[in-house]
Amino acid sequence: MQVEINGLKQEMPPNSNVLQLLQQFEIAAEGIAVEINLTVIDRQAYDATVLQDGDTVEIIRFIGGGK
Repeated sequence: MQVEINGLKQEMPPNSNVLQLLQQFEIAAEGIAVEINLTVIDRQAYDATVLQDGDTVEIIRFIGGGK
């Protein structure tokens, strides 16, 4: 199936979940937020949230800084 991840179309195996997506692209689950079709996914639900063909996924990394 095809999903769009941060603006790039990517192929994923059917019935992949968010945790598998992160593992496939070697992204640690800590310090990020995942949004699917404009809905933020709770970190505790990554393994239960199954991606669908055509989903739009945004992975946002938190960066600290400032004064």
